[in-house]
Amino acid sequence: MKKFLQVIILTCLSFTSCLAQQTDKIWLSGTDFEHPKIWDFKVSAGANSGNWSTIEVPSQWELQGFGEYTYGRWYKELEQDEPSKEEGFYKLNFELPASAKGEVVTIHFGGVMTDTEVSVNGKVVGPKHHGGFYEFEYDITDFVKFGTENLLEVHVWKHSEIGSVNNAERKADWWLFGGIYRPVWLEIKPKTHIDHVAVDAQMDGGLKAHLNIANPSRNLTVRASIKPLSGEGKTFEAQSRELSGKTEEAIQFKWDDVKTWDPENPNLYTLTLQLQQNGKTIHEVTERIGFRTIDFRKRDGIYVNGTKIKMKGINRHSFWPEGGRSTSKRISVMDVNLIKDMNMNAVRFHYPPDDHFLEVADSLGLFVLDELAGWQNPYNTETGKQLIKEMVDRDVNHPSVIIWDQGNEGGWNYELDDEFAKHDPQNRIVIHPWSDFNGWDTHHYPTYLTGVHRFGNGENVFFPTEFMHGTYDNGIGAGLKDFWEHYSESPLFAGGFIWAFVDEAVLRSDWAGDEKFDSKGSLAADGVLGPHREKEGSFYTVKEVWAPVQFKPKAITETFDGSFLVTNDYLFTNLNTVTMQYRVMEADTKTFYQPGTAARILDSGKIELPDTEPGETRKIKMPVAEDFFNGDWLELTATDQHGREIYTWTWPIHKADYFANKFIYQAEVKKAAKATQNGDLIELTGKDVHLELNTKTGYITKINNKEHEIPFINGPKPIGMKAEVDKVTLSQEDQNAVCRIDYNGGIDHIKWTMYADGRVHMELVALKNAGRSSGFDGAFYEGDIDKFGITFDFPEEGVEGITLFGRGPYHTWRNRLQGIEYGIWEKEYNTTITGESFENLVYPEFKGYYANFLAGNLQAGNNSFKVFSESDKLFLRLFTPDEAKNGFRGSHFQPGFPDGNISFMYEIPGQRAFKPLEQQGPSSQPSNIRIKSGDEGISMNLWFDFRE
Repeated sequence: MKKFLQVIILTCLSFTSCLAQQTDKIWLSGTDFEHPKIWDFKVSAGANSGNWSTIEVPSQWELQGFGEYTYGRWYKELEQDEPSKEEGFYKLNFELPASAKGEVVTIHFGGVMTDTEVSVNGKVVGPKHHGGFYEFEYDITDFVKFGTENLLEVHVWKHSEIGSVNNAERKADWWLFGGIYRPVWLEIKPKTHIDHVAVDAQMDGGLKAHLNIANPSRNLTVRASIKPLSGEGKTFEAQSRELSGKTEEAIQFKWDDVKTWDPENPNLYTLTLQLQQNGKTIHEVTERIGFRTIDFRKRDGIYVNGTKIKMKGINRHSFWPEGGRSTSKRISVMDVNLIKDMNMNAVRFHYPPDDHFLEVADSLGLFVLDELAGWQNPYNTETGKQLIKEMVDRDVNHPSVIIWDQGNEGGWNYELDDEFAKHDPQNRIVIHPWSDFNGWDTHHYPTYLTGVHRFGNGENVFFPTEFMHGTYDNGIGAGLKDFWEHYSESPLFAGGFIWAFVDEAVLRSDWAGDEKFDSKGSLAADGVLGPHREKEGSFYTVKEVWAPVQFKPKAITETFDGSFLVTNDYLFTNLNTVTMQYRVMEADTKTFYQPGTAARILDSGKIELPDTEPGETRKIKMPVAEDFFNGDWLELTATDQHGREIYTWTWPIHKADYFANKFIYQAEVKKAAKATQNGDLIELTGKDVHLELNTKTGYITKINNKEHEIPFINGPKPIGMKAEVDKVTLSQEDQNAVCRIDYNGGIDHIKWTMYADGRVHMELVALKNAGRSSGFDGAFYEGDIDKFGITFDFPEEGVEGITLFGRGPYHTWRNRLQGIEYGIWEKEYNTTITGESFENLVYPEFKGYYANFLAGNLQAGNNSFKVFSESDKLFLRLFTPDEAKNGFRGSHFQPGFPDGNISFMYEIPGQRAFKPLEQQGPSSQPSNIRIKSGDEGISMNLWFDFRE
């Protein structure tokens, strides 16, 4: 009874608050899954089946504890005979006011999975609807009673009775759900009304409107007016057009001085259309529109408002862990902002998204590729025609929608290609994602050198609608810079769409125990974000690579005059609209001895950006204060005209040896250090620090300070080379004790110096001697070096965190060096498995490789120690990330790590996704070694502080 009364009250209030000539919209369900209403419900099979209870609407019934979960690759890796096929039964009582009698009443469903039969007062109101991603409606005027109770019954089949619908929607690489997962509402309109509007609003202010008029009569006119959605700007005069009295009308209007829509300047207008008879308004509708002109030029490009565009896009599922495909306006706002925060301007779906997502894409500015579902199989022609009409009718007026997709990876039906234009006055192009079709090449997961008469070597406009696959974050950022720069060399390149936005890990209402979220192993862990939008490392890589402000390479030296070369990578926007702030940062000398010591801003200010049109490069200049070189690193932050941060770039102000000297604590000690040998062991002692080296291996075997033994041992073990001890020499240099170990092989020698105050200095020289007196071809060559350096053992147990100076805070790979910046990073220990630790998903991850390592304080209780690098461009390897436990074969979680636990390296491996590394770009390839006689070798100099 409570549910019934709520609907009565809402209905009456909603109806009486509306003017008579406007459409009255009455919510029967909640507006989204975060604001649901309660309906009666029963499910036929699976959890909690067979009995009537209640359910939140909208929702997916699995998330409400009903039925059975199924992932769409049930027929492949999951080796199931068939998917779950339960049916759901819904009931709701509602009442319409008596004053609505004589009006037209329609019921609307935003989306139901998958087949739907609707009854009102015991009578079926129309044919069964097939297809789970589309908005549909029924005219129920003749089925409802006014001023008294009505019964709504909805019968939902999770598995369609039409085979092609199941093949298109439910044999797919995504979760399969059931239920009324988008809102349900009534619309009440006068008998003669505007039933549908499809507009084509051009950049010059011209507007064509295709109208469907229900029950047309004589002497009808349409009065059209527009006003800026912002409420500011020019006032536009209303215009009227006479109608012919037909059910389908095409009319035109023109307004001067409109502001155009594009993703960088998403100017929107409210279009109001008043249907009038003899001067009296009998019905009124409003649409949000944007004035923009799309021009699809084969063998040239895609133009918006006369500008050739490049789409920086991502593929997004409508998904939330606690809602399945039932989402909310709040989530749409969050997601569009996250997409924009990555400096993206485009998004693609595998089915029509929520309408509120498109509204947000319109208002914040994104290009949208709107797709008819069909993962790898198409709808039959009859069903496809109906679903295309429903899709286009709903989405046609969104300026964000610029392209229709028909299916995915073979999921198209050629008989349906011409159906889109029947409902779209803008005549957007129709593409077949992954195919080279009709002049548009959208090949999926290309190699770096794709292809023979394709892409950059071809003649068709190309934009891969899927690339840089992101399972376990192993391919989104890794290699992106190479691919993007390579493709951008071609004038035919129109952009690309990364796969994918989020890890689709759904809350399992049927699971007990600690694990609660399920991504079906590696099948749905594809995102640049976690399921609750946790930012993985590639998020920031994309943010830098796709930033509309691009810096030419720059190193700060003593000749630095404050100047940088900057390129404008916007499509429509001048760089003079961007705000640029600089900060000179100075870290305290005690940073690594007093954790949590914050760096201070030594100097800050604003940099004026000159008039720079898209594609142009200009010099910008910041003031260089007298104390500039007292700073440690420089930060430049760009903010766009809407207040959104574009990116923060950083540069070190000094070289590594400067920082090592600054940060390591030096004490005055009168007693000299000493070096002694006892059999195969060398002991270096300085103050309270004792370090033992094995003369046969050259490895550290033991380290003690005054109170504790520190288990940093079994190194330096060479990585990517071989070395054998040749001889050991002990000596004294002033108060310091020296042990020099000479090697045969890749390492020439290592000089260990124990300082009197207990500091330990390691100076390594590798790859020095060619072994020949000369050689035009090189005296020594070795290819495919993807790991090179030295490594040590250190127990992971007891590690609490690290204070790290270098580029962070995320770990990295050799082909993912963007999105990490210089700073002092306080990192707490965690055991996050990227894309899998959903119950405790802590980012940034702790373990892995860190670039441009300069200093670190590893906090491990009594085992703590500090290390400082005198060598630039050094990678720190900090333990080995745990492998994903649930990945399927071919998921390529990560390349192998070297022996040991803590390593210092000049080469680290690249990360791969679908394609092997040899099919990716230059930064993914291993290095090679080529040494000639006279080469001085490669130095690696480190300071260790094992003192208390």
